[in-house]
Amino acid sequence: MQALAERLDGYVAGHLLIGVRPLQFSAMKTPTDIEPFLGRTIESVGRRGKYLDMRLGGPRILVHLSQGGRVDVEDPPKVTRPKGAVVRFDVKDAPSILVKEYGTQRKAGWWALEAGDEGPLAGLGPEPDGLEFKRLLAEGSDGRRVHTMLRDQRTVAGIGRGYGDDILHRACVSPFVSLTKLDPDARRRLADAVDTVLAEAVEKERTRTGGLPTKMAGRFTVHGHHGDPCPACGRTLERVSYESHEVVYCPDCQTGGRVYADRRLSRIVR
Repeated sequence: MQALAERLDGYVAGHLLIGVRPLQFSAMKTPTDIEPFLGRTIESVGRRGKYLDMRLGGPRILVHLSQGGRVDVEDPPKVTRPKGAVVRFDVKDAPSILVKEYGTQRKAGWWALEAGDEGPLAGLGPEPDGLEFKRLLAEGSDGRRVHTMLRDQRTVAGIGRGYGDDILHRACVSPFVSLTKLDPDARRRLADAVDTVLAEAVEKERTRTGGLPTKMAGRFTVHGHHGDPCPACGRTLERVSYESHEVVYCPDCQTGGRVYADRRLSRIVR
């Protein structure tokens, strides 16, 4: 999201927002009259957590892509309504920005917020590179599983399940232990892995052009790669499946050789 925000900023910052066309009713999360937002200069497009933040000199527009959201940079601007279209932002003398949804649960959304209204940003935790989160990793007593903690946006904003898998693999930390069970060395490895994995991810994403494509293969080291050899030791990567996500890990690198039951498979067997 950081690299995407940077690209969009390069396309539209300094230009006037001249149109906002909702293309999927349920995606608009604020029942706001959009007219006062039009004709304003887009000062910048930034990021907070997993939200794109289009700043309009007081008011702002947020976009959250969730898991299946994608972005097209339309140059020249278009007026069509493709499948999965969520909202189109028309910008004077610049490309239009189309948000699309490829997920089946229709979770991508956008917010039009008046000046001073933080909207969903108010509930976010600190950024991963901030001192507050570093102190939590070094001194905190969070009793939840570390993977759960990393993908909780109220605890730390912007990591999520995919980079959570990769961070824990890089740190050689089990996803299934709590922060309280980690010794100082493991906590340092975890903090270093957060910085390294996210920095590498941003640099890789900066090589893209345009918006965010439909296919996003190649982003992760271990997430989504269960059944493949571990890139560090060669052992087969395992997973534990939950209702809405899965955790991928290496038994040798992270769990002392232990393989946890895959809940999805266990339900089928029963």
